[in-house]
Amino acid sequence: MRQGKDPLDEGAGAGSLLRQPKAVWATAGASVVAFMGIGLVDPILPSIAKGLDATPSQVSLLFTSYFLITAVAMLVTGFVSSRIGGKKTLLAGLALVVVFAALAGTSNSVGALVGFRAGWGLGNALFVSTALAVIVGAAAGGSAAAILLYESALGLGMACGPLLGAILGDMKWRYPFFGTAALMAIGFIAITALLKEQPKPARKTSLLDPIKALGHGGLASAAASAFFYNYAFFTVLAFTPFVLNMSPYKSGGVFFAWGLLLAVFSVLVAPRLQKRFGSLKVLGGSLVLLAADLIVLGYGNHTTAVAATVASGAFIGLNNTVFTELALGVSDAPRPVASAGYNFVRWFAAAAAPYFAPKIEEWSNIHIPFVVAAVAAVIGALIVWARRASLTHEAAELQPAHATEDGVSVFAN
Repeated sequence: MRQGKDPLDEGAGAGSLLRQPKAVWATAGASVVAFMGIGLVDPILPSIAKGLDATPSQVSLLFTSYFLITAVAMLVTGFVSSRIGGKKTLLAGLALVVVFAALAGTSNSVGALVGFRAGWGLGNALFVSTALAVIVGAAAGGSAAAILLYESALGLGMACGPLLGAILGDMKWRYPFFGTAALMAIGFIAITALLKEQPKPARKTSLLDPIKALGHGGLASAAASAFFYNYAFFTVLAFTPFVLNMSPYKSGGVFFAWGLLLAVFSVLVAPRLQKRFGSLKVLGGSLVLLAADLIVLGYGNHTTAVAATVASGAFIGLNNTVFTELALGVSDAPRPVASAGYNFVRWFAAAAAPYFAPKIEEWSNIHIPFVVAAVAAVIGALIVWARRASLTHEAAELQPAHATEDGVSVFAN
């Protein structure tokens, strides 16, 4: 779909990327930690289950509560930031993460841990929904350099989260939570000292604006497809650690490699494939390949499952980038509003997959959760194909890669 130049080739060179004000580096650094929090618990899920005498389905609620609150919070973040400003919204999000991550480390039951993780999700939603807009506003070298910096922070956080969780979790499962709280506290201090308040938007966002935006057929189609894709995505992220059944260090290494592929394919590969084949072909093909990869993961031996887990990062990276561009370019709604509506829908799947995958295993066997996830990915591809007319829009043709002004890309996206 997109025929514009690759933003990595215009105005986003290494020089402009690295020569940034301290405020930009402070926000980008906090963004790395924020995205680390998503995969932080991955390698220690079995350890948490053992430490709290819990089942896999109970421990997987750590993801469900986190993303359920994140989904609902998407309707609130624009409302808040348009009234109190970007800096205060960032600081509010960071403060919530510090408090609830620290409380999570003190938990003595799964119920308490799940509840504190929900509060963490609210803080993370406030932060990541605002971070890129703040970086773009404060960055030197144009928005392309700022966007690339943010996407790099996202990829680094997704890769390093499982690694940090493994290193600290190998000592004690509580330590990754305390470590995140400490790092976010440093980010809070840095942003307080270095970041000036950003101008407030001319128009305040209402709580219903994101829902109204979903009345556009193209945006609704992108959100529906992304819903099924996210179910597949978070089956990999939340259920696979129990299937691999590895030590925290080994599991952290697997998901570190997974995160690196996700980052590389999201930032470097996706724009080039889109330019050559078009966004819809890349998205449809990547969803089908992800489905095939999930079947291999579910039915292969242990070594094959490890390789398929790592390989899924490539398809997830491609999908994250293209879905975000579609969501932000396919309708005439302001980008923050369109993104909020889109993320409101898709994050419900991120909340559902960690809960249903272990339940499906209990009802059937260990292979079927991956079959269900593969079917979900194929449904996502079918929606893209069936609704291709509504997903093709002049705005999408002009949308530059990674232009996520509201800051919600993967986990964003």
